[in-house]
Amino acid sequence: MRRALVLLVLAASVLLVVIDRAVTPLAPVREAGASVYGAVQSAVGTAARAFGGEERLRELERENAALRARLLSSGTRSVARLGVPAGHQGVAAHVVGLGRGQSVTIDAGASSGVDRDVTVLNADGLVGKVAWAGASTASVSLITDAGSSIGARMAGSGELGVVTGVPGEGLRLSLFDPNAPLAVGDQVVTLGSAGGRPYVAGVPIGTVAALESAPGAATRTALVRPAARLSALALVAVIVPRPER
Repeated sequence: MRRALVLLVLAASVLLVVIDRAVTPLAPVREAGASVYGAVQSAVGTAARAFGGEERLRELERENAALRARLLSSGTRSVARLGVPAGHQGVAAHVVGLGRGQSVTIDAGASSGVDRDVTVLNADGLVGKVAWAGASTASVSLITDAGSSIGARMAGSGELGVVTGVPGEGLRLSLFDPNAPLAVGDQVVTLGSAGGRPYVAGVPIGTVAALESAPGAATRTALVRPAARLSALALVAVIVPRPER
């Protein structure tokens, strides 16, 4: 059976050679085959390049994740560049997770002196306050949380007001004096709380981004853009009481 098949193939090959040389050229057939083969080869090459690029992207993502993990585990904890107000002590911490609503989790807790209702900030400004503290982690309620209310002072005029969190919009400033001067670009800082809890004084909250008009309102209001980039938090400082001597 195998011998007969081999003989059949040989006979077919001889027949094709004879036809190509003596009867009619088979060039159109070869050209058609080459076209089909070229198209298939091009498609395979494109697919290979696409999968190769995706694999390279995944490799870069793995390298990036490894570098971030190495940085977090290096123990580098400097509060010198976080803008901790004079007279206060800061505990450096990294944001390691997201919590419910407008909150994040940090990798410092009671074992580092972190307690609830204390200020959290970064190099740009106010981040929020500690809402809960475990042994080695804590939950930070961001200033954009709907329940956030912060005593505020205008950096230039000294006018007093309150900054509250507005879901989807950021922050809203309400000045106590409805006729107080207010302009886009004005800076807002924390007024400060008794004993510095939950907020110490003088920490940048944000910048007035848009004025709101409400004729007859008892207060003057404006939308405020947070000073800290809350969507990209990394290293923060928790303001804790200085240890008694």
